[in-house]
Amino acid sequence: MEKLHAVIKGVGAYVPDYVLTNDELSRMVDTTDEWIMSRIGIKERRLLREEGKATSDLGAEAVKNLFDKTGTKPEEVDLLICATVTPDMRFPATSCIICDKLGIKNAFAFDLTSGCSGFVYALSTAARYVESGRYKKVVLVGAEVMSSIIDYTDRATCPIFGDGAGAVLLEPTAEAYGVLDEEMGTDGSGRTHLHMKAGGSLMPPTHETVDQRLHYVYQEGQAVFKWAVVKMADVAEAVMKRNGLDPDKTWLVPHQANLRIIDAVARRMELSPERVMINIHKYGNTTAATIPLLLWEWEKKLQKGDDLVICAFGSGFSWGAIWLKWAY
Repeated sequence: MEKLHAVIKGVGAYVPDYVLTNDELSRMVDTTDEWIMSRIGIKERRLLREEGKATSDLGAEAVKNLFDKTGTKPEEVDLLICATVTPDMRFPATSCIICDKLGIKNAFAFDLTSGCSGFVYALSTAARYVESGRYKKVVLVGAEVMSSIIDYTDRATCPIFGDGAGAVLLEPTAEAYGVLDEEMGTDGSGRTHLHMKAGGSLMPPTHETVDQRLHYVYQEGQAVFKWAVVKMADVAEAVMKRNGLDPDKTWLVPHQANLRIIDAVARRMELSPERVMINIHKYGNTTAATIPLLLWEWEKKLQKGDDLVICAFGSGFSWGAIWLKWAY
C-alpha cells in the first residue's frame, strides 16, 4: 500500500471586531505601549465582547471561512479536532458544539488541550488519522477566548493574550507533500510556572477561589521565556537539520508568544527575517490559534513545494516542531 501524507488544502480564520490597544490597556493596568512593545512585541489584540458568544462561535466562523474557500460541504467532513484551553464549558467538547452549529453530521469530534502547543500537537494527531487512509477530510481548529481567563488587573499577563480562531482542512496524498516529520517533547515539572490554580479536580471552584482570583492564567514570565527559547529552537533546528532544509528557502511558522523568543529561534535556525511569519503585533498570543492565523495571513505568499517549520511551546511544559511541505 502506498504511503499517504496529510496535506493542508485550505486555511480559514476569524477574529473578533473589538481591538484592545496598548494605549487603552495602559489605562486599565500599570503598563505602557513602550514597555509592551519592547518586552513582548504586541501593539494590539482582539477581544470577544459579544454577550452569549464563546470559543465555539469563533471556531465555527473560522470553519465557515474555510468551507467557503475550499468548497467543502459539512457532510463531507470525517473528523473535527478543536485545540483549545478555553472551551465553552467543561463538557461537552467544544468540537462537538462547533459541529452542531455548522451541521457537520457525519464526523466524530474531540478537543485537544495542550496550551500554546495545542495546534502543533493537534496537527500531528490529525495527520495520523489521514495517513491511516480511512479519513479523507479532517478539519483542525485552533480557537481561543483567552480574555475569559485573563485577569485584567495583572500586568504580567493581561498585555499578552488575545482571542481568535483558525482552521485548516487536511486531506490525504501519495505525493511527498504535507506533514513529513516532527519532533515533540514534554516536561511536566514546568507546570508550576504556567497554569491555572483553581477550577480542576485539584482545587474545585469555591467562593473562596473566586474571591482569591485563582481562575485566571498564572505565569512566571522569566522561567517560561527561558524554557521557550531553548525548547522551540531545539526542536525546530532538529527538524531542519535532519531533513536538510535550506535556511534560504524555509519558512518559520512560530507560535506567537513573544517577539524576542521568535527572533531567538530564527537566529538559531539561521533564517533571515523575511522567512519568519509574524503577526503578534496585531493579535497578541491567541494560544492554539496563533499558527493557523499565521497560515491564513501568509497563504497567498506560499507556493506549492515550500518548506515550512511549524513550532510552538506551551503549558505542560510542552513543545514541538513539524516539517510541512506546502501542497498548493
